[in-house]
Amino acid sequence: MARVSRFRAVRYDERSAGPLARLVAPPYDVLGPEQRAHYLAESPYNVVHLTLPDDEQRAASLWRDWQAQGVLARDDEPAVWWLQQDYVGPDGVARTRSGLVCALRVEPYSAGVILPHEQTHAGPKEERLRLLRALRAHVEPLFFLYEGALDGPGGDPLHDVGLEGVRNRLWRIEGEPPAELAGAQLLIADGHHRYETTLAFHEQEGTEESAWLLAVVVPTEQEGLTIFPTHRLVEDVDLSCTEPSDEPPLELLRRGDGPVLYRDGQSHVLVTEAAQLDAAAVEPLITRTVGYTPRAEEAVERVDRGKAGAALLLRPPTIEQVREVAQRGETMPQKSTYFYPKLPSGLLFLPL
Repeated sequence: MARVSRFRAVRYDERSAGPLARLVAPPYDVLGPEQRAHYLAESPYNVVHLTLPDDEQRAASLWRDWQAQGVLARDDEPAVWWLQQDYVGPDGVARTRSGLVCALRVEPYSAGVILPHEQTHAGPKEERLRLLRALRAHVEPLFFLYEGALDGPGGDPLHDVGLEGVRNRLWRIEGEPPAELAGAQLLIADGHHRYETTLAFHEQEGTEESAWLLAVVVPTEQEGLTIFPTHRLVEDVDLSCTEPSDEPPLELLRRGDGPVLYRDGQSHVLVTEAAQLDAAAVEPLITRTVGYTPRAEEAVERVDRGKAGAALLLRPPTIEQVREVAQRGETMPQKSTYFYPKLPSGLLFLPL
């Protein structure tokens, strides 16, 4: 069974650190060099100095100094938190997604408590392990799905901050975590590399403290939880098992046909089995992937401008499809799911 807990959070003290809007940032793995430089310049205390540093030991030194200087302060009492995100998705629709922020105890996948759905790579895990070992703190939350519903609090939030067009509101909740989570099976939505990093760290440390990470548990029974597809831009694509269409590629995709293959100004539709994931169906057809985008319009435009040989426009997988893959012990192709918005980094920290 999943084990979740309250925790004594470390948080920015805006009296010393400055406005929270200049301190938060997207997760480390979505920041390119220009975005990283932007957030580093926002404030000498921006969270990216911790999440994506030049040197892990420098980050650990900052972590200690900021607490000593009062830039970061630890809560006296443990709590869980409620995060609400108001956003407009890649499809142009406004939604709200909420989840419980808590400490979560890691378990090996073989226990069947925490389920993955994506493959991981050694490089990012080695980098994250060095950082975790140096900081001895979790400075970014991981994103988990809980099959059920959870109730959020009322009243005014403690924090309300915008980031990359997303409004993030955070409430502190006294008392124990919801009892129903104690018997839950959780699915990793985002953060596979960091989850496996924490497992490796705990195996090395062998302490109870090393077994916990910072989690946002998002209930699936809410309208604001959506999965968006990640469209492929490729050098070329095999069209032998597709059917040509005279309709524009975006119109086909809007109608639910697909996957849609677009090349040389021509649309093609790949007929798949009902249960088959689009990402898995198109993988054998690809000749070298050159890029990804969550926006179908951008994919078509880049092909028309000669920036890619072809585009593969995918329909989004459902939560049920993702869970079925995970429960079978299988993994999905890279970038099969795009959970938007990303969780903000810098609102809460979990020290070990």
